[in-house]
Amino acid sequence: MHVLSLDNKLKPGERIGLIAGAGRFPIIFAEAARAQGLSVHGVGIQGMVDDELESLCDTWDSFPICKVGRAIRSCLRNNAHHAVMAGKVEKVELFAPGRFWNFVPDWRAIHMLWSYVFTKDRRDDTILLAVIREFERDNITFGSALQYCPELLVEHGFLTRRKPSPTQWRDIRFGWDIAKQMGGLDIGQSIVVNDMAVIAVEAIEGTDRCIERAGKLCRRAASTVVKVAKPQQDLRFDVPTIGVKTIQTMHEAGCRCLAVEAGMTIMLDQEDVLTLADKLGIAVVSLNAEELQLKAVS
Repeated sequence: MHVLSLDNKLKPGERIGLIAGAGRFPIIFAEAARAQGLSVHGVGIQGMVDDELESLCDTWDSFPICKVGRAIRSCLRNNAHHAVMAGKVEKVELFAPGRFWNFVPDWRAIHMLWSYVFTKDRRDDTILLAVIREFERDNITFGSALQYCPELLVEHGFLTRRKPSPTQWRDIRFGWDIAKQMGGLDIGQSIVVNDMAVIAVEAIEGTDRCIERAGKLCRRAASTVVKVAKPQQDLRFDVPTIGVKTIQTMHEAGCRCLAVEAGMTIMLDQEDVLTLADKLGIAVVSLNAEELQLKAVS
């Protein structure tokens, strides 16, 4: 596990590379890094990154997702020898029709895939660790974006006015270990449970689409969403993340409870998330495995 440490943060005036995918996390990171006096070189994945991000970076470039060499050269040209990853990569697009022509790899991507991926598997951790290793060949090292905005990690406790019902607590306990097992297999980090039955498991489609599918499969209200970190979560990438859209999607799918792992889950725009959850009557709780075991015994 890559442990989050604040001791190896860059100092004010130094430059950091931001390899950015979709969503609000790259934007929040760029704002936090610049507020701490860092110079940010943004390198966005074309077709995924938010247009707003460019204006928040001191220097900017973008690259097609399979042009790894281009991203590396961009960091080197802009003296960004330390980097972070932030934002979602829409993996579904990698399996779309015509994907070969849309995602033709450059030579560095071919080297990365041949050396670290094709000989193993194509799970998320395998691919993202391969990206890090390829950058490291040019002495570009990766840290966790959360070193610069640790306040995004959810603290322990009841986060909304509404608390889980006894039935929802049973579903949380039932779903927690299953979600951990799915995470350990690097399949997904979220499951939807209703009456101690697994309705949907997150895979390549992501959390929101998993929740949407659960709403279509089980139209009874009050399903519970459980979202956890992987047992060996690397905080440099793919940290479980929730935001306003998560709550909106839950409401539309009839889900009434969200359980996340304390200290290991990013909540973007926390005030807006919890205000909306309270308005919609959705319970949000942040806890850990030890607490669940105690509740199961009591």
